[in-house]
Amino acid sequence: MRIMFAGDICGRTGRNALRESLPALRREFGPFDFVIVNCENAASGFGITEKIMDELFALGVDVMTSGNHIFDKKEFVQVLDGERRVLRPANYPSGAPGTGYGVFEREGARLGVINLQGRAFMNPIDCPFRKADEILKAMNAKSIFVDFHAEATAEKAALALYLDGRISAIAGTHTHIQTADESIMPRGAAYITDAGMTGGHGGVIGNSYESVIAKFLFGTPCKFEIESGNARTQGVIVDIDDESGRALGIRRFNVPVGQG
Repeated sequence: MRIMFAGDICGRTGRNALRESLPALRREFGPFDFVIVNCENAASGFGITEKIMDELFALGVDVMTSGNHIFDKKEFVQVLDGERRVLRPANYPSGAPGTGYGVFEREGARLGVINLQGRAFMNPIDCPFRKADEILKAMNAKSIFVDFHAEATAEKAALALYLDGRISAIAGTHTHIQTADESIMPRGAAYITDAGMTGGHGGVIGNSYESVIAKFLFGTPCKFEIESGNARTQGVIVDIDDESGRALGIRRFNVPVGQG
């Protein structure tokens, strides 16, 4: 099984980058059994709308994961209960809209996907370690992919080692900075601390320099604007053995788009 996972899609720039780069990625690395993207910044950097969700599905995305901004667009909250292919972090307290995991099938391939959120330097929610234990006991799938949306690299590394041997792959998201530490862990799970960001890399983690700098200079509130320059699609491609669920390989990609 081959999975393509794109890191946080940031605004229109990120959506356009994904649209432009997907055909080239499919030519070079495809076909993909599943295309997964983190969508929590897809609507101007904060959340996602139903229209944008449909736009991403139309590109061939199979599953969307998210993070701390998934509830930012209030009109989308009701969509979460009806659309099982869009996940919010599973360790939000019981009763939160939507679901944080699922088992998905496509052309004979079967993949479990779990979305979790960290607690270090982020809003306090339920424990991602214990929630993962709970989900894995109930999930009937050999191949399992985890998106861990977290700030601290130590928390990401700890969860990866904690789950190694029980999952196929774990990719970090949220920092919008792609790390160069992709590896296969001792018990067979693929790992990367952060898959990166799909969007404009000419500013500050997806936002324009001009809209961000006042916050650092003066500490005053400011409205972030999506960066359009140096657009890139970043993420990883993971190969998994269908019989054992162990990862066979993980490769980073960092594809510039719209630059000539």
